[in-house]
Amino acid sequence: MMRRYRLLFAALVCGCYASALAQTDTVRYSVLMSQNNRGVLKMWKKGDGSRNYFYEFNDRGRGPELSTRTWLDGNGIPITVETSGLDYFKNPVEDRLRSEGSVKRWTNPGEKGEKGLGDKSFYISINGPPSELGLLARALLLSPDRKLKLLPDGEAGIEKAGELSIGNGSHFQKVNLFFVTGLGFIPWPVYLDGQNEFFASGSEWQSVVRAGWESTVPTLLRVQDSLLTSRMGILAKQLHRIPSNQVVFVHANVFDTERGITLRNQTVVISKNRIVSCTPDAQAVYPSNAEVIDATNKTLMPGLWDMHTHIGDGEGLLFLASGITTIRDLGNDVDKIASFRQRFDANEDIGPRILPAGFVDGRGPYAGPTKVFADTPEEAIQVVKKYSELGYEQIKIYSSVKPALVPVIVREAHARNMRVGGHIPAFMTAEEAIRLGFDEIQHANFLFLNFLADSIKDTRTPVRFTGVARNAARIDLESPAFRSFIDLMKSRHTVIDPTVNIFESMFEDRPGVVSATLAAVADRLPAQVVRRDYLSGGLPVPAGMNDTYRSSFQQMLRLVKKLYDAGITIVAGTDAIAGFSLHRELELYVQAGIPASSVLQLATLGAARVMKKETDFGSVSVGKFADLILIDGDPSVRISDVRRPVLVMKGGAIYKPSDINRVIGVKPTNSH
Repeated sequence: MMRRYRLLFAALVCGCYASALAQTDTVRYSVLMSQNNRGVLKMWKKGDGSRNYFYEFNDRGRGPELSTRTWLDGNGIPITVETSGLDYFKNPVEDRLRSEGSVKRWTNPGEKGEKGLGDKSFYISINGPPSELGLLARALLLSPDRKLKLLPDGEAGIEKAGELSIGNGSHFQKVNLFFVTGLGFIPWPVYLDGQNEFFASGSEWQSVVRAGWESTVPTLLRVQDSLLTSRMGILAKQLHRIPSNQVVFVHANVFDTERGITLRNQTVVISKNRIVSCTPDAQAVYPSNAEVIDATNKTLMPGLWDMHTHIGDGEGLLFLASGITTIRDLGNDVDKIASFRQRFDANEDIGPRILPAGFVDGRGPYAGPTKVFADTPEEAIQVVKKYSELGYEQIKIYSSVKPALVPVIVREAHARNMRVGGHIPAFMTAEEAIRLGFDEIQHANFLFLNFLADSIKDTRTPVRFTGVARNAARIDLESPAFRSFIDLMKSRHTVIDPTVNIFESMFEDRPGVVSATLAAVADRLPAQVVRRDYLSGGLPVPAGMNDTYRSSFQQMLRLVKKLYDAGITIVAGTDAIAGFSLHRELELYVQAGIPASSVLQLATLGAARVMKKETDFGSVSVGKFADLILIDGDPSVRISDVRRPVLVMKGGAIYKPSDINRVIGVKPTNSH
């Protein structure tokens, strides 16, 4: 499941300019997801001066249906906005902005407020259509200093990044690339034509382009990626440092991931990119010219692993600043992930080590966001072969893969020493998938769906979430059937990647309250990130089901504890916003009843063992790579201290999270 953060990021970065509405006829744009046409954006102007928009797309049964009317002042700034329809999860949306003199008042599913900022304040809807970024860009270009205050907080800016000429086979078009700042952690790209009208914007995940020019999207993405890469390269030189001498941590409390204990007052010596010694302070020997780091009252431990990501532009910064030095990417563009890996490993960009998994789905109306499909045994074998030749170590099966192809994929992957996991395909159960050779299951909801198969068979749609929200609380985890299921997982050494943080958000988030995923850090983040993505609530909650949805999430935590007690391997994955969501995932494991020290083990050495990387990673041990984090506090006692890294080392290179956070607009952590 692609993260809500990434979806909403993409939805806003594909804006359309109001100037394209200067004609009465409807202007059409195609909404592409992984280059597959999944929706439409329509724009037209009425005689009352309003700009009108209709926007919809279908993402595996999810997706918005929004109608918007906007009136602008002479500076291109909205004075009235009226949006209604359904959001991504089909929650009803009513978003309104009204201007009365110098005061602007707004109300939406997440908040209600007013400010008197005069005419130069731009309102960003909490669930508005993609056109908002286009309107903002137009207003910024009209502003003398190319900056505007945002409501409820923040400031946006715009700068020209480049220009190019593109063709669609019969026509050529000049387009200019601009970067809009102030809406997220990194600049957002948008293309305008020669008349400064919206042409295209987006990412590999989702893009919007003027109808008839869909074939130009790969070129447009390559150009913006190249420019973003150059920016990241400059940041990398500023934000990381490779020591010229040995580095020595003294007086450190070292968390021993082998035994799950903390060794007090230790000295750890790093030479280049490896650990060369770890001894008590009194026994330490190191060169006089070494760089000494005082780690008094701090915990030194191996870097964290996030075992379920889909990394995007700029997210490497978030991972490193959060103490995550290795990620497993479970579905991404092949060329994109190769670029990330090369740049991160060469210190040309800032980001973690990446272990990619090959994503495959079946074709159809609910196919996942991918270009890689398999509907026949021959196609399935070729897909596995392709990923194996690229050096991938795992195959991720998605929901629309035909059940009959599962044994074909498993057999071919295992023959190539590759792991197999993913979603449980529709019309299958988790038990059947395990018996056919699944090494791992992503998302805890599929474990509950195993016991709802009589009523929920087609899990390609959002019913795989709503069905669990409605029914998980009533499933007896002590029943003989459930105990037998647990025994099966244990006997087959099945690994579980629960991603409980996304279900906490889906089942427990409510409009107007900051999502639990970011509640602990919301006051540190850019205002637009929080209000746009994390105030609108989770799944629609039917009347009378509020307590049931919450109880179902608590049942999910009880399930995680049962898995742990049974000795089933758990890996910490997120499928959500980079960095911060892993901290929440680990907190939820402790909330479920798993000791904090054990949670740290599974998020470090345990993950390395699953991926057969424990020889080089996962513990503070002689000979292993110097992928380390220094934490202000003791997360083996208070798991939330993982949110407080003060230094990160990846392969011997040193990063200061405070420096990275400052660049991406994240405020410093508060004291204990």
